[in-house]
Amino acid sequence: MINRSLGISCGLVIVLAGCSETTTKDSSKTVPKTSETVKSDIIFKNLRTPWNIEKNQEVFYITEREGTIVKGTEGNYSRTDLELTEPVVAQGEGGLLGMALDPDFSKNRTAYVYHTYEKDGALWNRIIAIKEEKESWKEQRVLLDKIPGATIHNGGRIEIGPDGLLYVTAGDAAVPENAQKLSSLSGKILRMKLDGKPADGNVKEYIYSYGHRNPQGLVFVDQTLYATEHGQNGHDEINRIEQKNYGWPLIEGTEKQQGLVTPWYEVGEKSIAPSGVAEQNGKLYFGTLVGQSLRSIETESSKVEQIVTDRGRIRDVMTDGKELYYVTNNTDGRGNSSDEDDVLVRLKP
Repeated sequence: MINRSLGISCGLVIVLAGCSETTTKDSSKTVPKTSETVKSDIIFKNLRTPWNIEKNQEVFYITEREGTIVKGTEGNYSRTDLELTEPVVAQGEGGLLGMALDPDFSKNRTAYVYHTYEKDGALWNRIIAIKEEKESWKEQRVLLDKIPGATIHNGGRIEIGPDGLLYVTAGDAAVPENAQKLSSLSGKILRMKLDGKPADGNVKEYIYSYGHRNPQGLVFVDQTLYATEHGQNGHDEINRIEQKNYGWPLIEGTEKQQGLVTPWYEVGEKSIAPSGVAEQNGKLYFGTLVGQSLRSIETESSKVEQIVTDRGRIRDVMTDGKELYYVTNNTDGRGNSSDEDDVLVRLKP
């Protein structure tokens, strides 16, 4: 375990230029309004391609795509390896991705993670339970494996719903037609019990919804599940998820077809690549990769604002009920990293 003491950059002020246009679900090609002055603090710096933020009391847990989990409190963290039966393979967009802490984590120290691995020359993804034991994380059991993987479109986000079930995004693994096949786990949002058994009432076995390209973020607002998704050549989406067919690759953007769901919100022709998402005070806050920004969208009006625009690629967003946090993703090979990147940032609205 590597211990690092990190300085905190307090009171950093981000001043953003304002603009007056707003974005709605019916007019997604306009420029989103930009917020005024935002203050933020750097909590951790020099992270290695972080992917998912979790927090238990005052302790943060952050997955890094190479296969490590960062643990720490403000300004100080340690980096821990995982003891797994199938090593993490970080190729392209794959690696150690989503993480969710068990509802009883403070007592059982159990978490659930999604990671890429290699078997017989092919890439796959799996969902496993791991347990924190002193200075290591040890695999406890496999919930679901043989989720098709690739160097792109692995999905990977995990969320425990208000119903106590585990929701997981799986990308199409670069085979678009599999998103429509109920015989494949590709291009789906999966739902299961915490012991790995399929949840009752799914469309089929583990499949909760299907017709997805590369869903990257999940969040519940009361009982409603929202998911962010990468489109093809623009047409990135945010969807309200039900047990339905979301259309990929048969439709995209604002296209309509009988039996297929048109997005609740889509960005138009220019991609922003939305990723992790959190909800606070009636707004969804989501990071964008290509868009290099943190944005918000009101769940009632669909009005969009840009909150942060000077941190580069933003991978995940998390709220502890009081404040918002996000991680950058400038060290993933597609961004321009600074000496401090990547960073965990606390936003002060």
